[in-house]
Amino acid sequence: MFVRMLVPQSAARKIQEMILEGDLKAGEKIPSQRELSQTLNISRASLREALLTLETLGLLRTEPGRGTFVSKRDPASSGAMARWRYADSYELPDVFDTRLLIEGRIASLAAKAISEEALARLVAATDSMEKHWAAGDLLANVEADLEFHSVIASACPNRMLVDLYNSARDLITETQRRPIPITEPARMNASISEHRRIIAALRAHNAAEAKAQMEDHIRNTARCAGVFL
Repeated sequence: MFVRMLVPQSAARKIQEMILEGDLKAGEKIPSQRELSQTLNISRASLREALLTLETLGLLRTEPGRGTFVSKRDPASSGAMARWRYADSYELPDVFDTRLLIEGRIASLAAKAISEEALARLVAATDSMEKHWAAGDLLANVEADLEFHSVIASACPNRMLVDLYNSARDLITETQRRPIPITEPARMNASISEHRRIIAALRAHNAAEAKAQMEDHIRNTARCAGVFL
């Protein structure tokens, strides 16, 4: 199935490619938003969203009064996370706590109804997540993670619960991006293993185990982001 890539997502990918290919070097100030939006042929609003995504992932850093720069260090070991962008609306611990409640229940219900096709998509998403992390493609790594959780939600027969999950997708997506700058290889390997345990529980149609494994995964992700549930 063909899925159209959103403009900010596509722009973020192009800028990440510029960083990975050395067109934008570590420590270098990126072009102005006016210049960059013209180069990428997108609106400034879309560009700002792309830059926020890359900053959350640790690829860029913004210095007040100076501009936006390419991060000098490997983002997975930078030791710093960007400001929680939804702080004016919801505290980060509250979002993780809500994820724990909603996604744990979704996994439980999905275990009773999930198809072989959905299970195959979960395996593919997890494999993709692992492959892209190894290649340094942080955007694709997170996109695969988002796909994994979305597939489980789509398998849940309680449509109202799925609608609640989808209504919070922007917040959920940000919690999945947020720990990336301080995620060490060992933690990413553990996260991938957690995905595989969730898949095993879903494949066994074990609702209680699927719920427990999903909740464990979310708690570990929250802990990586400095939140203890």
